[in-house]
Amino acid sequence: MSIFSDNHFKINRKQNKALVAMCLLFVTGVGCQNKAPKSEEAKISLLTLDPGHFHAALIQKSMYNEISPVVHVYAPEGPELEAHLKLIEKYNSRADDPTAWQEVVYKGEDYLQKMLDEKKGNVVILAGNNQKKTDYIQKSVAAGINVLSDKPMAIDAKGFEQLEKAFESAEKSNVLLYDIMTERYEITNMLQKELSLQQEVFGTLEKGTAEKPAITKESVHHFFKYVSGAPLIRPQWYFDVEQEGNGLVDVTTHLVDMIQWECFADQHIDYKKDVNMLSAKRWATLISPSQFKKSTGADSYPAFLQKDVKDSILNVYSNGEMNYTLKGVHAKVSVIWNFEAPEGTGDTHYSVMHGTKASLIIKQGAAQQYKPTLYIEPQTGWDKSYETVVKQTMEKLTKTYPGLELKAYKAGWEVIIPVKYNVGHEAHFAEVAKKYFGYLKERKLPDWEKAALLSKYYTTTKALEFALKN
Repeated sequence: MSIFSDNHFKINRKQNKALVAMCLLFVTGVGCQNKAPKSEEAKISLLTLDPGHFHAALIQKSMYNEISPVVHVYAPEGPELEAHLKLIEKYNSRADDPTAWQEVVYKGEDYLQKMLDEKKGNVVILAGNNQKKTDYIQKSVAAGINVLSDKPMAIDAKGFEQLEKAFESAEKSNVLLYDIMTERYEITNMLQKELSLQQEVFGTLEKGTAEKPAITKESVHHFFKYVSGAPLIRPQWYFDVEQEGNGLVDVTTHLVDMIQWECFADQHIDYKKDVNMLSAKRWATLISPSQFKKSTGADSYPAFLQKDVKDSILNVYSNGEMNYTLKGVHAKVSVIWNFEAPEGTGDTHYSVMHGTKASLIIKQGAAQQYKPTLYIEPQTGWDKSYETVVKQTMEKLTKTYPGLELKAYKAGWEVIIPVKYNVGHEAHFAEVAKKYFGYLKERKLPDWEKAALLSKYYTTTKALEFALKN
């Protein structure tokens, strides 16, 4: 599975124990036991608006003391809403650790205005059609409603300008905007960042060049996949880059965020000064009519996709690559979407950070059995003294992450990570929620978070602007 996969998985008893262990480590203070909170504990009431992607439901895979079990849902009638409600019901009725959500649903074409008028909650969850999302954000904030949004918050330059205004409005209304960056909680990413801060092992981050960036993030995804043993049926708009977003502004949001978080989490980022886009390009994934039907269930392309159809083949511009500098450091981000992974394979992720003493590399290919694996590779070989330093550093990290080990190989060391930390993509949503709820209690986003969020969407939308010009 890719660490950026949008799959959701059945959690068996063994995996559930691992999830509880991770909750104790990373989600202290957020109720991991799925019991409805007492009324006096619940200070947050959720709203779900137009849930077009199953990420909208993943925040509700667990219960939280801070959140009322009653969730008001506003959406047009249709299969996307029904799929959302079925997923919530699945969580409520599962045998192991069931949830206790009570969904109050409003169906109608005036769903947005109805939510804004009624204000039956103080946090709106957004995950769905990205063309509409930025407008949803702006209007929710103007109504005094906090926003927790799936990525991306903006898919083009116009959307970025809207997002800037939404942040200005949020400051005046004293509400918080936050996006769901789950990959900060994936264990190999966390350890890559931790090790990059150990100068005796990593050194300092190189500046890199356009030909050899200091940091590279690459991922490969697939339109068709199985979720819990059943085909994932995607909405038809998912194949329209004007609604879902080009590849440069969708999954790349995670990759750009990881670069900022790993390299400059303690520094203010001013996108007007610190981001310099050098080059960007995009290209299409070709989808045949039979593949489109397999993924969506539709017998033909809808009218809004005809603009992208050439000789009966749908051209989806879901792939992209950008090269840029952030505070003078060269970075490269790329994402590829194929239709379906070969049998026995899956989504993949590659990440490398080059330091003056070592490179930190995450691979997820066939050699790793498609599981994210972290490596430490010294720049020019190593001697006994450096090996001692690496081992001492790992011993220090085991105080926070018990069970970590090193396995030597020709180029350096593989970091052996206990299975208990590999809880899966879905478990990270509770960790994002805990972080956001903590910010809500403080009534303030950290200055770094706000600046980094704006910088992230400036970077992705600027890359698209570059690609469209070339």
